[in-house]
Amino acid sequence: MNQDPATAAPPPPPPARRPGGRSARVREAVHRAATELIAERGHGAFSVADVAARAEVADSSVYRRWGTLEALLMDVVVSRLTAHSPVPDTGSLSGDLRAFAAKAAQDVTGPDGLALLRTVVTALAAGPDGMSARDRFLAVRSAQVDGMLERARARGEDTPDVLDVLDGVLAPLYLRVLFGVVPLAPDYTDALVDRLLAHPAER
Repeated sequence: MNQDPATAAPPPPPPARRPGGRSARVREAVHRAATELIAERGHGAFSVADVAARAEVADSSVYRRWGTLEALLMDVVVSRLTAHSPVPDTGSLSGDLRAFAAKAAQDVTGPDGLALLRTVVTALAAGPDGMSARDRFLAVRSAQVDGMLERARARGEDTPDVLDVLDGVLAPLYLRVLFGVVPLAPDYTDALVDRLLAHPAER
């Protein structure tokens, strides 16, 4: 006997998916594997196959998602140097920039910070993937800085431009790490911020 569709029990709901799912787990595994290889061997000394083997995923999964090794490495660099740097909100621009500079210094002087920076420099000569990563990196950093500056302007504070902050705070940190002038002590990062904010007429 056929059941009346009007009285039929509704179909069971689809199984709940865990946040992120397999795609997020693959990305995390591949990023971790690439970061380890960057630190161990340096840029240009490993392949997509090496990354895939360490991440325990198929080569095709890496190529399908990133296309090239350079695109993958730049995704790793941008993620590692920006994604874990939430915009501070201390109540003043000076406090925000000091906290921001301290976190940036911590990130770039970590175990793989130098290797990541060298990867960026090398990749800039590698064509469109490198240039695209540079633009993405600068866009993320600029958005983080602009968030602090907007809040400061809303409080009535005098603010520098986004580029002034990148030039005056982040660029010296990265340059020092690339040339081995470390560690980046808190008094150094604080001095960068103080110098930036102390000379509004020079901006």
